Order: sequence, then structure tokens, then C-alpha cells
Amino acid sequence: MKKLIRGAVVGLVAALTLSACGGGDSGDDNPLAGGGAGGTVTVGGANFPESNLLAELYAQALEAKGVKVTRKFNIGAREVYYDQVVKGGISVMPEYNGALLVTSVDENSKAATTEEINAELKSKLPASVEMLASAEAEDKDSVTVNPQTAAKHDLKSIADLEGVAKDLVIAGPSEFETRQQGLKGLKEAYGIEFKEFKPFDAGAQSTLVKLLVEDEIQAADLFTTDPTIEQNKLVVLEDPKNVFNAQNVTPLVHKESVDQTARAALDAVSAKLTTQDLLDMMKRVVIDKDDQEKVAEDWLKKSGLV
Repeated sequence: MKKLIRGAVVGLVAALTLSACGGGDSGDDNPLAGGGAGGTVTVGGANFPESNLLAELYAQALEAKGVKVTRKFNIGAREVYYDQVVKGGISVMPEYNGALLVTSVDENSKAATTEEINAELKSKLPASVEMLASAEAEDKDSVTVNPQTAAKHDLKSIADLEGVAKDLVIAGPSEFETRQQGLKGLKEAYGIEFKEFKPFDAGAQSTLVKLLVEDEIQAADLFTTDPTIEQNKLVVLEDPKNVFNAQNVTPLVHKESVDQTARAALDAVSAKLTTQDLLDMMKRVVIDKDDQEKVAEDWLKKSGLV
């Protein structure tokens, strides 16, 4: 009887230990928390609508192939989630290849094209992660100004801000102030400094647009697939010196957490996804207020992926 009781206690302790190791959905410090081949794949999303829409696309595409998925959306900026992917707390993360390279991998990189960027990422990423196939779809950071500012100073390019920026207020996510693809890079490449920088959460695109329209700010870091740019006749300034390099939508994966079935499902999404698709879907999410789950499902059905 004592052996039976002792065995039950040992079994209970083991069960509790296993439960504690796998407890919670963050898995920040557990390299296997994302799920290995045949296990659960954790799909992450950053703190802005497009990232979470892309994450939902990935999640549904994986589920359509029988992969078990846990969603972990609205995590935060790259400075927050990247380390989680490296450690395996997140299995799959929608990324923008150029931004990832200069933000988290090599801030001094001069790679500009999709091919150059992906070659550097392949050689420089930590051994635990890799980028899968890039989509044609691209969403870049930009310096966008309101129409009255563009007209007043005849602005078409970031280079046109020389001698003008010192009188303008620019706003964007807080990390824009120190990133190479931000104020730091703009100063180095174009020699421009703005009168003031106002930091906002990366998910505050609608706030930035509102402030631009009301001329509370004159410039902002906006994502180029934001449908409200065209809706409000805002002007995206050209970037001839490529401070904002190619930023193709590309899945970043924790190698041990995705099997060949998952990889094939993610590659199939990248093979179909275009910039126009992103614009159309973001219009539905941001302007029409459609649920991202339905928007993702409709695109996957139209593309023959579910």
C-alpha cells in the first residue's frame, strides 16, 4: 500500500512539474514552448492591426493543414517579441524583412533590395530562427505629410525637407526616434532634424492620421499600406536614399517549432500575397471595421488556400 501511495505522489508531482513547465501561453523562456513538429504552433502578432491580420492569415492557413495553433497577438514592438521567437516562445511571427535586419540583426547594414536583405538575414540570424519565403507584399515605414504641408513647401521627396524639417513636428511610434529606419537614419542620410518628435504607441496609426489631418503634426511615420493615407489625401514622400529599405512580408520562424507541413502552409501564403491584397484587406479592417478573422478567411478562400 505504501508503494502505491508513494507511486501516486510521485506521479502527481511529475504531472504538476510538467504542467508548470508548459504553463501559460507566453513561453518566453522555454525553447520548446512554441511546439515542435506535430505539436502546437504559437503564432504571434505585434502591436498594430496589419501584423495581427497577417498573423491570423498564418494561423488559419496552418489550421487548414491540420496544424494546432495558439494565437498570441498584440505582443508589442519588435524590441519585445523578437527575443521570444529566438527562444521559441513564439513559433511563427509575421515580419518585414528589411526592418528586421536593421532593427534587430545588423543596424549598420546597407542592404536595400529584397534579395540583398534576405541574403544577409540568412547569414546573420541566430541559429534557432530563420526567415521563410518572402511575399511580394510590402509595407514600408514612410515619412508622410499632410497635403497643406506638402503644398506649402513643394514636398515630394524626403530630400525636400532640408531646411524645412526644423519647422515641422513629426510623430510616430516611440522606437522611431532611435531606429536606423527612423530619425537616426533620416539625419545621417538626409541631414534633416525636425522641430519636435512626438512618440505614440505603434498601434496608434489612426491617431497619427487624425493629428496630420488637423495639422497638429505636419509629418508622421505611417505604414504605406494604411488605407487612410489615400482616403485623407496624405502625401508619402519618396525616399531616394533608401532609409526605408525593402520591407517584404516574411514569416520569421523558430526552426524547431515548425515542421514541413507548417512551412509549406506558410510558404503558400507568401506565394499568393501581394501589396494590393494587403491594401484591400487593411481597408476592410481599418475603414470598414470588418473582423480580421473574416477578412483573413475570405482572402484564404479566394486564394485557394483553405
